[in-house]
Amino acid sequence: MDIAAQSIEGGFADPVFNAQTVFRAVMDAMARPGSVQPLPALARPPAPLSATAGAVALALCDNDTPLWLDPALHASAAIGSWLGFHTGAPLANTPADAHFAFVATPAEMMALDGFSQGTQDYPDRSTTLILQVSDLTSGAPLLLEGPGIETSATIAPAQMPRHFIEQWKQNTKRFPRGVDIILATAEGIACLPRTTRIKTMEA
Repeated sequence: MDIAAQSIEGGFADPVFNAQTVFRAVMDAMARPGSVQPLPALARPPAPLSATAGAVALALCDNDTPLWLDPALHASAAIGSWLGFHTGAPLANTPADAHFAFVATPAEMMALDGFSQGTQDYPDRSTTLILQVSDLTSGAPLLLEGPGIETSATIAPAQMPRHFIEQWKQNTKRFPRGVDIILATAEGIACLPRTTRIKTMEA
């Protein structure tokens, strides 16, 4: 299949209803950090962009939200064409220019402070990261506390950066600035908003 065909196929079958479904899942996951919100495979983007990450892109991105793709995704011309055709979103020149960043290999991801942190007056201008992980159970356990969590919650996303907990602690200290994270698996999503505190299970 050529790039032109790949860029057109695989979008939402019912754009309004599907976008609402994904948007609701993201909002629920942000409101309850660490909870897993199931999502059916509503999109079929070119590999290695996952179906879940692709659906998030279709629901959240438009021509006013520059995207950054990590090297694994940027290497595919078909992915850039698919996102451009279905969302109209331009590709950002640098991570710091992106409203959304899509990362297929989180273990190799650049530091969180390399993305837009927003400003004190406009903290919403920060980057939201969508990290593709194989699951939320086989990685190092993360103990979550903060708004939206009654006592604590635990998730264990696979393939996270080596120094993620230390980076996240710095991210929370920058509040109200800082990045938010959407973890995308084949089954659904979980979110880490910047207000969430992370501890190791041993702490």
